[in-house]
Amino acid sequence: MKTMDEKYELAKWLAGEMTEEELKVFQNEPGYTTYVKIKEYSGQLNAPEFDAELLYQKTITQPKKNTKVIPLYQSKWMKVAALFIVFFSITFAIRTHLSSTEIAANGLKTHFSLPDNSQVVLNSGSEINFKKWNWDNNRTLELKGEAYFKVAHGKKFEVNTPLGTVSVLGTQFNVKARNNRFDVTCYKGRVKVVHNHTTVVITKGNTVTFTSNTFERGTVSNLKPEWTANQVNFKKENIHNILDEIQRVYNCKIALNATKNSQLFTGTLPADDLKTALEIVSSTYHLKISKFNSKKIVLEDF
Repeated sequence: MKTMDEKYELAKWLAGEMTEEELKVFQNEPGYTTYVKIKEYSGQLNAPEFDAELLYQKTITQPKKNTKVIPLYQSKWMKVAALFIVFFSITFAIRTHLSSTEIAANGLKTHFSLPDNSQVVLNSGSEINFKKWNWDNNRTLELKGEAYFKVAHGKKFEVNTPLGTVSVLGTQFNVKARNNRFDVTCYKGRVKVVHNHTTVVITKGNTVTFTSNTFERGTVSNLKPEWTANQVNFKKENIHNILDEIQRVYNCKIALNATKNSQLFTGTLPADDLKTALEIVSSTYHLKISKFNSKKIVLEDF
């Protein structure tokens, strides 16, 4: 392949514009004989008009191959850094906004630890939601149902329910929020309970109960909730709430075919013997068990 200089000399020779000295040098080139034969025997070969100055200008103005400069934002490490920032941002948003959920299905209880090692026992048919991120500075959780807490000492610990809020520092207490009834019992330390516009503080061995139109204080002698020891305790509870609790504890279906009975029940039922629990309820409310199987239980008037 001819170089730029070779092409320049050939064009100049074909145009007859070489000086004597240039011609002598060109004639000594190895390919000169071939060039002469081509020129002599090819009558159709017409040399284009040669403009040395133009060729020179084209040569010196030929674009140079510039070194490609990669912008900083396109470099490999900047891409890695950008991906890291995006990944960190997404991770932070997830950890900040998404909640951890603990569920105790009907017929089961769940025991778990919170990030500060506070202990929670979740009763059947209950749920707790909380955020692990920054837990030590924001110990707040949402409860649906019933749970027993042993709270590690630290900043304020808050349990929010649809019916009210319980705030403590380090203590042991039980919270139950079912239907329109809100029960809180303190087993150690003291807790603050907020229900609608009412705020009360209770200490060890005391309990409070809120309904839609009543507020009661009471006392307990046990060291922890009965349900954690397979017993279900009721205090002035109606039959519908009692049967709802039995269905959650035993994961069963109960139909009540009876006339309305407004009697309230105070007492304890076993949480590990369904037949006995139903017999106690039936004798209290003058009912009979007309159907008892794994799919459905029916209670009705005598």
